[in-house]
Amino acid sequence: MGGEREYRVTELAEEAGITVRTLRFYRERKLLPPPRREGRIAWYGHHHLARLRTIGALLERGHTLGGIAELLSAFECGRDVGEVLGLAGAGAAVTVPWAQEAAVRLTPEELADRFAGEVTPQNLTASLDLGYLGVDGEEIVHVSRRLLDASTDLVRHGIPLAAVLAAGREVRAHADALAETFTGLLRDHVLAGLPPDGDGDAAETLGRLRALARTVVDAELAMAVDRRVRTELETRLGAHGAAGEPGPARPG
Repeated sequence: MGGEREYRVTELAEEAGITVRTLRFYRERKLLPPPRREGRIAWYGHHHLARLRTIGALLERGHTLGGIAELLSAFECGRDVGEVLGLAGAGAAVTVPWAQEAAVRLTPEELADRFAGEVTPQNLTASLDLGYLGVDGEEIVHVSRRLLDASTDLVRHGIPLAAVLAAGREVRAHADALAETFTGLLRDHVLAGLPPDGDGDAAETLGRLRALARTVVDAELAMAVDRRVRTELETRLGAHGAAGEPGPARPG
């Protein structure tokens, strides 16, 4: 059966924390790809387990099974998930993505190698909830090579993956607030003044604003980190200096 571990249906259900009946129901709803068959025995792999964990995480977030099936189908067929969610129809110039992120495809083993001992069900659920990870057939897909590499390096420097993901959630909240600031500028001073046939001008203007937004955020973040690192170092050096100061001289 090769190097990858395979599961019988009862073993897979136990690993996923569900009943065999639920697993079979997911199969009937076509939420799971077919297993490998060896005579009358069905063998399931790590990609089936990852898919079940994805389904569980989506259910916890309030998605219906019908919605999950449609999302997974769209993902596997290369359709625009935004279209599935009813987000299509805006002008092309306005909806060109600002983020230019390259997705990374990984096997479960490759993901485990990057984060040795850290790929727990809790961390997988957190990654799915943040939208960092998805499942495509037998592979796991990370939404951003830059974020994946940064997370890997942070863990290698001794920061637990759970803490990295918690920080990612906090950064996401601040990023959303920054995005709202720039969206307000666009809404009030750019989009409101666009003529009905002004898509060409809009595309050029939005392209320039994208670069300006990144410049502002990068500069402000760099200066903020410098301020806080300097304060932290001054505090540490002050504490060490106070501890090393000689006491008052005793009378001889």
